[in-house]
Amino acid sequence: MTDNTPTTENLNSLGNQFLIAMPSLNNSFFSHTITLMCNHDSEGAMGLVINQPLEDVQLADIYSQLGIDNSELASHAETTVMCGGPVSPERGFVLHSADSEWNSTLSVSDDISLTASQDILHAIAAGKGPEKFLVMLGYAGWDANQLEDEIADNAWLTSAADSDIVFDTPAEHRWAAASANLGINLDLIPNAPGHA
Repeated sequence: MTDNTPTTENLNSLGNQFLIAMPSLNNSFFSHTITLMCNHDSEGAMGLVINQPLEDVQLADIYSQLGIDNSELASHAETTVMCGGPVSPERGFVLHSADSEWNSTLSVSDDISLTASQDILHAIAAGKGPEKFLVMLGYAGWDANQLEDEIADNAWLTSAADSDIVFDTPAEHRWAAASANLGINLDLIPNAPGHA
């Protein structure tokens, strides 16, 4: 008889997947979040929360801190920066449409890229940036097997990432939109964790 229990080695990567927070996470940072998974391997996982705006931080603040002149493009200056997660909130990331590359661009999918170098911010300020983008501070990270354990404990639903939800759906509707793609209304699920 063969043991078909998934291991880190044979578990399909969750890269380019959404992690959709279950109601059992309502008393945590991840309450009602949707996280785009950028990397997942045997050493752990990294993702960016895409629906938590930092209401008091705009792109103009980032430009000012980095000494980027944005005087000619005030429209981008008012773009709200997102909280990408609780880890390293001083680190910046740009999730963007995969129509250009910069110094440290990584492909998340065919239509979503991730860049962590400042050159993309200079390009955005100059009107030469990607067509669609989200600027994030911080990220979500998991140690080896931690995310697998949380999924086994029913903390998360997973689904294929959708660039329309990332870039074209208002932040406050992304969590519900992703769960609706699975045919689920998470607002109808009790908060208590449990196992099926």
